[in-house]
Amino acid sequence: MKQQNYKNHTQIVYGYYLFTGVPILVLIGIAISKIFNEEDKSFGIILLLIGWILLTMLFRSRGFALKAQDRAIRAEENLRHFMLTGKAMDAKITLSQIIALRFASDEELPSLAQRAATESLSNKEIKLAIKKWRSDWHRV
Repeated sequence: MKQQNYKNHTQIVYGYYLFTGVPILVLIGIAISKIFNEEDKSFGIILLLIGWILLTMLFRSRGFALKAQDRAIRAEENLRHFMLTGKAMDAKITLSQIIALRFASDEELPSLAQRAATESLSNKEIKLAIKKWRSDWHRV
């Protein structure tokens, strides 16, 4: 397995959007065509409503999964920080910072978490400051 780093850590699930998003957009396109080109617009309106519902579900379901995962990451990283330092993570550290800190090695986490709290580092700055990357291949 290749080593994860700042340049390759992001993940976009193209298949998810290709095999669900594209057909939904085609359905919406057909619905709009039926609304403008047929005398009885009710079938087109029904198709449009179905397409809108499916499109909303597509993005909301992805958002719900990411939100649940972010909560798990927050709990895991708070526990990891406590195990390494014997202290809870600083309350000033934001969720975005915690999500970025998950990539820091055990050696770097305590000092980088302290820097994140005192210097208000962005998640990008935190990731760029990591010298020994801790891979996370399980992100949804």
